[in-house]
Amino acid sequence: MFSIFFIRRPIFASVVSFFVVILGLVSIPALPIEQTPNITPPTVQVTTSYPGASPEVLAQTIAMPIEKEVNGVDDMIYMSSMCSNDGRYTLTVTFEVGTDIDMATVLVQNRVSIAEPKLPEEVKRQGVTTQKQSTNMVMVVSLLAEDTERYDAIYQSNFIDTKLVDSLKRVPGVGGVTVFGAKNYGMRIWLDPARLKARGLTTGDVLNAIREQNVQVAAGQIGAPPTTEGTEFTYTINTLGRLAEASEYEDMIVKVGADGSLVRIRDVARVELGADNYGQSMTFDGRVSIGMGIYQLPGANALSIAEGVQAQMEELAGSFPPGLTFTIAYDSTRFIEASIDEVFSSLLIAVLLVVLTVYVFLQDLRTTLIPSATIPVSLIGTLFVMNALGMSINTLSLFGIVLAIGIVVDDAIVVVENTMRIIDEEKLPAKEATAKAMGQITGPVVATTLVLLAVFVPTAMMAGITGRLYQQFAITISVATVFSSVNALTLSPALCGILLRPTPEKRNFFFRGFERILDSSRRGYVGLATRLIRRLAIAMVLYAAFLGGAVFGFMKVPSGFLPDEDQGFVFVNAMLPEGASLERSQAVLAYLEENLLAIPGVEHTIGIGGYSFLDGVNTANAASVIVTLDPWEDRTEVEQSVASILARANGFLHSYQPAAGFAFSPPPISGLGNAGGFEYKLEDRGGVGPLQLEQFANDLVLGGFQDPVLGRMNNSFRASTPQLYLQLDREKVKRLGIPLQTVFDTLQANLGSAYANDFNAFGRTYKVMVQADLAYRDRVDDIARLEVRNAAGDMVPLSTLLAVEDQVGPRTIFRYNNYPSATITGAANPGYSSGQAIQAMAALSERTLSSSMGYEWSGTTYQELKAGSDTIKTFGLALLFVFLFLAAQYESWATPLAVLLSVPFAILGGVALTAARGMDNNVYTQIGFVMLIGLAAKNAIMIVEFAKQQVDEEGVSFVDAAIEGARLRYRAILMTAFSFLLGVIPLVIASGAGAGSRRSLGTAVFGGMLVATIVGIFWIPVLYVFVMKVFSRKPQPAAASTSPPPAGATAEA
Repeated sequence: MFSIFFIRRPIFASVVSFFVVILGLVSIPALPIEQTPNITPPTVQVTTSYPGASPEVLAQTIAMPIEKEVNGVDDMIYMSSMCSNDGRYTLTVTFEVGTDIDMATVLVQNRVSIAEPKLPEEVKRQGVTTQKQSTNMVMVVSLLAEDTERYDAIYQSNFIDTKLVDSLKRVPGVGGVTVFGAKNYGMRIWLDPARLKARGLTTGDVLNAIREQNVQVAAGQIGAPPTTEGTEFTYTINTLGRLAEASEYEDMIVKVGADGSLVRIRDVARVELGADNYGQSMTFDGRVSIGMGIYQLPGANALSIAEGVQAQMEELAGSFPPGLTFTIAYDSTRFIEASIDEVFSSLLIAVLLVVLTVYVFLQDLRTTLIPSATIPVSLIGTLFVMNALGMSINTLSLFGIVLAIGIVVDDAIVVVENTMRIIDEEKLPAKEATAKAMGQITGPVVATTLVLLAVFVPTAMMAGITGRLYQQFAITISVATVFSSVNALTLSPALCGILLRPTPEKRNFFFRGFERILDSSRRGYVGLATRLIRRLAIAMVLYAAFLGGAVFGFMKVPSGFLPDEDQGFVFVNAMLPEGASLERSQAVLAYLEENLLAIPGVEHTIGIGGYSFLDGVNTANAASVIVTLDPWEDRTEVEQSVASILARANGFLHSYQPAAGFAFSPPPISGLGNAGGFEYKLEDRGGVGPLQLEQFANDLVLGGFQDPVLGRMNNSFRASTPQLYLQLDREKVKRLGIPLQTVFDTLQANLGSAYANDFNAFGRTYKVMVQADLAYRDRVDDIARLEVRNAAGDMVPLSTLLAVEDQVGPRTIFRYNNYPSATITGAANPGYSSGQAIQAMAALSERTLSSSMGYEWSGTTYQELKAGSDTIKTFGLALLFVFLFLAAQYESWATPLAVLLSVPFAILGGVALTAARGMDNNVYTQIGFVMLIGLAAKNAIMIVEFAKQQVDEEGVSFVDAAIEGARLRYRAILMTAFSFLLGVIPLVIASGAGAGSRRSLGTAVFGGMLVATIVGIFWIPVLYVFVMKVFSRKPQPAAASTSPPPAGATAEA
């Protein structure tokens, strides 16, 4: 027998365990720490711009040709794009979890290259960028200035660009740095149309002058090879090429008159070193600021990134000019660190509770040491395997370790309990008793280990986010269980042979009382189990009721994906009326920050004017705020909870007239969507146009307001933004010999902006932009004052060539999977789950939408629906694998069935407690249900294994074997069950950061194990007898007794 070797050589057994612990301890520093494993779907982003173009023009000239080619790229799950009214186009392609992001970027770039010849020339000049995009923002670093006139937003933005961004991009793990409120330098040529007209010049003349006279010159060399014989020196030729100063552009000649007079740019325009973009602003706690969003590379360690960025900024701050400082405005790793700390606290409490439970049952410190020694060996050894497999310390793997605490002691408890029974009953020496005990229980130890491993085998085949979550948990539990099983066959018997002694007769008052209660409960247990076996038909009817309750409850508990968490920050998104200016948005932003900072529990605010969090788009009539909250330990009052803060924020936002806004929680997984709740994509599949698309979207939102399940409904798509339509007389334009492109270029340059070329300064390359000055493009009449030159050289006012008409149109065009789309976000109302909200939206869509409309889901909702189809399959496969493992172990098809029929009690308990606490059936709950299969089976195996041995080896009846197995294994079952239940309590009552996921998992397994222990164990002998009578053909001797044994017969140490 395997264990005999270690019983005889206890030092060898100890060395094996020490070796495992040392390997685990050495691995700890190498294990990265993160909130979750890499479960965010990778994304690739394609960006370009067409200055002055409307969203419709962007959609027709850029979006359609690019998306036609990119659609269907390998491993893509969906793509979304937006064409905004500032001339920017962004396409985001989302791929399956686990896709090689570098290869995906190359594949997207190749397809974009196919579409590039179809793009407008101006777009090609601007450039089309394809790059992998990290959607997980780790932190925001903000610059703060004491003197905002000296260090205005343009100065701060360019200080960041030239002094900080490059250094931060080199921090290991940083995937990108986005500047919020960016105003990079640009040489602005502000045209005066009146002066141009007076001098007979057009916008095109100015652009041509800049492009002719601001060029990078390569003048060559004197004496460059090949040369004539005797050439001794080589000289490089330099001359003024690109201009760098505003005064140099002012001196640039636009026109030479017949009399030799010169017209320079300063005669027709104002030149300044300004910004290339004025469409966004940022504040920190209401102060002017520019911030940097630090994004994480897929698979990188967020905590290491935060530490690296902090260290780099502190080093760079030494060279800051006086009066300029930085602050970490937002840090997502605070939530990660707090979550990990909370789980570690749960871990320590669980260890103490488990050891205390074992001590109460064993009533001897030396005896308690044996199963307690299993905990560090199994858990620390697990860390070694995690490191070898490239895993990290995250909330999922730590959940597995917490739950493993109550499991890893099980096998050692069984070893100790059985050995003590033999020592007390048969009066054998410790080593002989241990050897005999191991002969009886090696099979159950191996079987229970195989059962837990079998439960998690199907998770290895799961794909996507759910698969990644399951696998982290499964690997941790499985490895810890294997180590505990090996420990139970090596170290535990070795220690039993050394440490165990006969149970002393004298015990203290507490232990005597505990033993009396335990003996009494055992007698009651055996008696009731015997009566149930005697009335087998009634027992099976009751079992059918329990089974039906488990199935009914499992189907009725509302489904979800991931529980909401207090992540330490919330978002606020506000939209002003269509056509509102950025100046009005900044005023709204100031009001929002002032009121948000007054809410108890709010620490800081980061405001971004001209940007919408929900859409991820720049638009002048939007204002967004990141609201960071005080640390969790400082928010102990109810009014400081995230729910209360959201309620107060939404309270004042609801009554605020200048803008429609609301506060909302971030998505449960960073980078998976823009907000918590669902993300619904309404698609115009019939080409009915933006107005009809908006109408259907509004109808859905109104319908959602009337549905008790749906809340926080929002449609951000607007097709009624005030716009102007220029009705151009093309016939007249051609008769006058004016190229149409000249008309369009004049409009774009004056009213949008024209990119002339580049200049160099501060080690960077910046744009030269031509545009009409502020006073000449803020009224509709300004369009008519623009002029173009005809074929005869005469100036022609645009007022004679076009008519201006009012119209409405979308401020931003969104597209999803090649269709024009509108995004509707929302969430389940309190008391309902995300799964119920999805069903309600699906039903509402059926009632509301016409055949020209369709819809799809995105973000977290897409993943939830995808995971839903996998859950039942995984649960079924787990049952099948356990059955097959046990069939192979017992060489029987009937015995595994007797074991698995006890599982419904655990599921019933898990479902009942989940429903009683108002929780949904989310991913963490489902992980708990899968685990309950193995835990319930372990209880059953303890009795069934013994009963099978009695039937096969001693020829007793099924009934007698089942009753005897229940009597002898009762104490061990209670010890293992209560040690697990007490180890799970810290998860059940969790609070603070990450409490939602801990409560979901803890509630499911606690409720399931409680019912499986209190109710299910009565049916284990019943189910064994039932299955054997139905399926076994072995002749049965008459049962010795079907009455409860006398009290003395059940006495046990």
